[in-house]
Amino acid sequence: MTTPTRIHHLFDQSLAAHADRPALRDWTGETLTYAELDDRITQTITQLQAHGMRAGDRVVIVSENSGAIPVLLMATSRMDGVAVPVNARMTGPELEKIIDHTDPRLVIYLSDVSEPALNHALAHNAQPFALGGASLHISAARDCMPEGVIDGPDMTAVILYTTGTTGMPKGVMLSHGNLVFGGMSSAKLRGIVPEDLIYGVLPMTHVFGLTSMLCAGIGRGAQIWLVPRFSAAAVLDALQSDVTVLPAVPQMHAAIMAEARNRGLTKLDGPLRYVSSGAAPLDPDWKRRAEAFYGIALQNGYGMTETTAGVTITDNAIGDPDPSAGAPLPLVEIRLDESISQETGTGEVLTRGPHVMLGYFRNPDATAQVLDDQGFMHTGDLGRIDAQGRLHIVGRCKELIIRGGFNVYPPEVEAALNDHPAVLQTAVIGRKRDGGDEDVLAFCQLLTEGGTTADILAAHAAERLSAYKRPTRILLVGPLPAAATGKVLKHKLLDHFADLLMPGQAG
Repeated sequence: MTTPTRIHHLFDQSLAAHADRPALRDWTGETLTYAELDDRITQTITQLQAHGMRAGDRVVIVSENSGAIPVLLMATSRMDGVAVPVNARMTGPELEKIIDHTDPRLVIYLSDVSEPALNHALAHNAQPFALGGASLHISAARDCMPEGVIDGPDMTAVILYTTGTTGMPKGVMLSHGNLVFGGMSSAKLRGIVPEDLIYGVLPMTHVFGLTSMLCAGIGRGAQIWLVPRFSAAAVLDALQSDVTVLPAVPQMHAAIMAEARNRGLTKLDGPLRYVSSGAAPLDPDWKRRAEAFYGIALQNGYGMTETTAGVTITDNAIGDPDPSAGAPLPLVEIRLDESISQETGTGEVLTRGPHVMLGYFRNPDATAQVLDDQGFMHTGDLGRIDAQGRLHIVGRCKELIIRGGFNVYPPEVEAALNDHPAVLQTAVIGRKRDGGDEDVLAFCQLLTEGGTTADILAAHAAERLSAYKRPTRILLVGPLPAAATGKVLKHKLLDHFADLLMPGQAG
């Protein structure tokens, strides 16, 4: 078997071997085989060409998860175009900035699955567009300069806009080679087989869902069940039916287990054989509780948009207390730049290999800030590497809190508070005060309103943390501001909960 050099080659190989097997189960209940999906991709190419799309053109796809996304991604790949998947739940001004920066030939709105996408379509005067069984909207063709077409794996396949820690998104250019490597690595490490059913609630507008779910699944002839939005009740129902693989983030797992407790369910009964967690550090106690519920090992990993999701991953047996993000993927290098921290053995994580992005779209200055002349990506994450070569993420460089001359790593404080049975999730940030020191602010979302108090949580943290690590203030809050993946957007916390932070307001 030849190594794929385009993402549609992953699909083509599965089509040749498993034409009659189910490929996609859509949110509507429709199931497409690989052969039926191929027919829909072929029809879509004809439709896109009729709307003026050319080789090298960029096409923005405003969406939530549905069967139309894989169709459009594979069609764009076969046409030597560049796909720009964008989550429909962003605001109008956010979307307009991305469209202006991307300068696409076409903008397609998946308006049948997403009310926000429909609203964006109407605001931009897009026209109805039938794609298979879906009723979408499409813009008129815009004048734009297409990308140069490059044979082989080094052409840009997608541009993904990151939420970042500052709120200013950048367009990450991932090549076909990046996505093929990420998808094949993920499929191999997870042992994906054609008989698998992958629950696809991670948004395909994000690199985790695009790579570890879609590219991994279609590359092995598996079936993907695409779900537009996360619902703990719906996921739990699916896990009790025929789902075998669940990629998710810690916030999703916490909500699933909370839903199970509400139903009086202490352990999952279903065919699930692989469950993973990513996008946030994993604390040992939470890992132990999750494994007790799922009945299988919970695998952790580390990555980011700029590294095609995967840098490291665990391969642990159930009950292994290892809290790390695992060892590097094959062909992936990691090392630390310890100059960023005064603590020996802790430094910024640098990585190099076939997973590293091409750069930021039309932003060479930002690219030069993170990609050095040796090919290493400077991730902005703080970590340490243990004696077994496993990576432990301790926080973001920009989120490191300096208190009383000591370094405070938010994930450690978050883990201590999350250990309390009344807490669903916690986000910890620093806030500068006069004199240059920082307060440690903890925003705790409870499983049920009134489940505990800030004073009780403070006492709980005091038993687990040194004095300088303990939160200056614990705020009991509602849902935390989050990206579509569930990843908490810490840069929005102060504004989001500004009313609680006013003088005289209680936590």
